[in-house]
Amino acid sequence: MSCSGDADNQASATKEEHEEKVESIEEVSNTMPSASQITSEMMQNPQVLAALQHRLDSIVGTPSGYIDSLPKPIKRRVNALKNIQVKSMKIEAKFYEEVHELERKYGDLYQPLFEKRQSIISGVYEPNDEECEWESDPEDDDEEEEEDKPAIKKEVNALTQAVEKSKLEDAEGEDIKGIPEFWLTVFKNVPLFQEMVQEHDEPLLQHLQDIRVIFSPPDEPMGFTLEFVFDSNPYFTNKILTKYYKLQSQPDDKEPFTFEGPEIINCTGCKIDWVKGKNVTVKTIKKKQKHKGRGTVRTVTKQVANDSFFNFFNPPEVPEDDSELDPDTEALLTSDFEIGHMIRERIVPRAVLYFTGEAGDDDFDEEDEEDDEDEEAGFNNVGDSDDSEGANDSDYDPEKDPMSKETPKECKQQ
Repeated sequence: MSCSGDADNQASATKEEHEEKVESIEEVSNTMPSASQITSEMMQNPQVLAALQHRLDSIVGTPSGYIDSLPKPIKRRVNALKNIQVKSMKIEAKFYEEVHELERKYGDLYQPLFEKRQSIISGVYEPNDEECEWESDPEDDDEEEEEDKPAIKKEVNALTQAVEKSKLEDAEGEDIKGIPEFWLTVFKNVPLFQEMVQEHDEPLLQHLQDIRVIFSPPDEPMGFTLEFVFDSNPYFTNKILTKYYKLQSQPDDKEPFTFEGPEIINCTGCKIDWVKGKNVTVKTIKKKQKHKGRGTVRTVTKQVANDSFFNFFNPPEVPEDDSELDPDTEALLTSDFEIGHMIRERIVPRAVLYFTGEAGDDDFDEEDEEDDEDEEAGFNNVGDSDDSEGANDSDYDPEKDPMSKETPKECKQQ
């Protein structure tokens, strides 16, 4: 009996010791911070955060971080591959120079066709019945095909037909030569040009007879000139307005891997010889100015820049010293280069398809521009008004305006 009692006492003591240990562990656990608390405290430590960020930057989403982590022998081999890539891009640049030579060659082959197109548009040549045959004449299309056309093209075609019908009625039976307003209609059918061409530009563009692409000679730098051929008109005396685009086909020494083929690096417009009072690129406004001291008010007439398609021939200048352009100028040049490229690559080769609205639309992002007006010393502007409806100028001479851009090279005369 005594043995059994001792055993019971020993078992009871062991149980109590176990319970005490469990309670001790629970107390320690309760006093220790949780994993989430530790994490929270660590994330509040700037040094810990900086270390984590540095580690993440070196391994996640940054190729340079991955390359930096490679052993030195592998880095050397990667550098060797980069040197090979540069040599490959130089060969690619030569390839594009050869392509430019082919463009020049085939430009000569296209020229007779474009000249014949121009003669039909201007009415110099009347095509015969065989030349006028076409399998799918838009006038014979089924209603279902008409319904499949985008709504905007339907509206453009309807407006074009209305204009042509009005002209036919006004002609009172007289024969109409060529295709009136061909290039103006082309511009109206291209979203990019719809915003460029203002209402006061349209009477001038009605006189546009042809647009030509002239590639630079073999012994000159890569480039091309756009020639806008006009017939005699009451707005300016130039027969041809020009826009020259200079191309470059070589990798940049500082950033060779950005090379993607020939790019436009500069453009030069021409001087338009405006008839007095017909310059649509400027407008006359009247400003009321109040003197700060005397309180008197006077009206000042001045010339300011006006939105016009013909500003296309007076582009911003690209600095020759590789200095950075301000954002507004850079945006203007980017848009200008896109327009020149589009005219060369699409508008001129496929003009009739843009005239009919069959060519695909191209979307370009353009930024609105605002004209800054200078204040004269001692006067505050209290109001202004447009005195010329945005079209005419009487005494303004851009060449004498110190705020005006430098006048580009002269246009060709014929």
